[in-house]
Amino acid sequence: MKKTTLYNTHLNLNAKMTAFGGYEMPVQYTGVKNEHLAVREKLGVFDVSHMGEFYVSGPNSLNLLQYICSNDISKITTGKAQYNYLPNETGGIVDDLIVYRLEEERYLLVVNASNINKDWSWIQKHNHEFKAKLEDVSENTGLFAIQGPKAIIAMKKLTSYPLETLPFYSHTTADFSGIENILIATTGYTGAGGIEIYFPSNYSEHIWSNILKAGAEHGIIPAGLAARDTLRTEMGYSLYGNEIDENTSPISAGLSWISKNETKFINSENINQEKVTGSHQKIIGFIMDARAIPRSGYKIVNIHGDQIGVVTSGTQSPTLSIGIGLGYISKSYSKVGTKIGILIREKNCPAHVVKLPFIKT
Repeated sequence: MKKTTLYNTHLNLNAKMTAFGGYEMPVQYTGVKNEHLAVREKLGVFDVSHMGEFYVSGPNSLNLLQYICSNDISKITTGKAQYNYLPNETGGIVDDLIVYRLEEERYLLVVNASNINKDWSWIQKHNHEFKAKLEDVSENTGLFAIQGPKAIIAMKKLTSYPLETLPFYSHTTADFSGIENILIATTGYTGAGGIEIYFPSNYSEHIWSNILKAGAEHGIIPAGLAARDTLRTEMGYSLYGNEIDENTSPISAGLSWISKNETKFINSENINQEKVTGSHQKIIGFIMDARAIPRSGYKIVNIHGDQIGVVTSGTQSPTLSIGIGLGYISKSYSKVGTKIGILIREKNCPAHVVKLPFIKT
């Protein structure tokens, strides 16, 4: 099992560790609810250095990415980022990722930790025709996510760059915590605002310590993967392995908006056809009408008790103090307000379909 550079630091902070994506990662420090609400109301910092990072560069880098990615890469201007997925040939999803355009012919791809090797092989396989330059820098790259409504104002003291001028889903290269050439991006997986920073992993302890010092007056605390999961669930964000995988239709998953029509990409003909004809099931959000917590794998049923879907993610929302979940459901039951049931220990617990996200930020 791999460890991030901050493994011992997390242990010293009394973090509870867990295996995730091939790494030993902090799942929580002071409690999921405490960490979740700190990020929603103030700010928190996550060590997400387990994520994968690939550089793609050269004259054919755009052509390669246009072919393997779902979204229109040509629309990313230098200094911007874009959400994408890698479609496979059979109608599913290899992975979802963020693409940053660093220069005219240089991109950074950030992929899920559990898919690093698979994604790298997939991109290499399709690069034979394009011959772009590929670099896997995952092992040597650190990534911290400083998230929350006070993240920008708290981190301003660590950089000379005016963070408040950086638009959403943008990035810059600047000094941070006394270190030059740090990639600072207004991306994240919480819906709470803030920044993510990419840096050589040997600076991890120095940067982590300074982030906690800079954020102390604003109430910063370290946050683990459990809070990251409840935060993303409240926003209705997909998690690879839960909402999306190799067999998931991106149209069923609600990813039509990042499935471009303009250019040919892997399986584009079938995906674009499904955008027109529709899919038989659809990802939905639901709220429990009784005191109960839905979990991944639970059956979704109609008012007669017939199965109509399955829960992919579920939790007790720390913000709403009620059970919420995501799941796939027969399209005819997907209308907002539809009464459904979640089978929890063979008991039909009432719930209803809601519009995502669960909370407004």
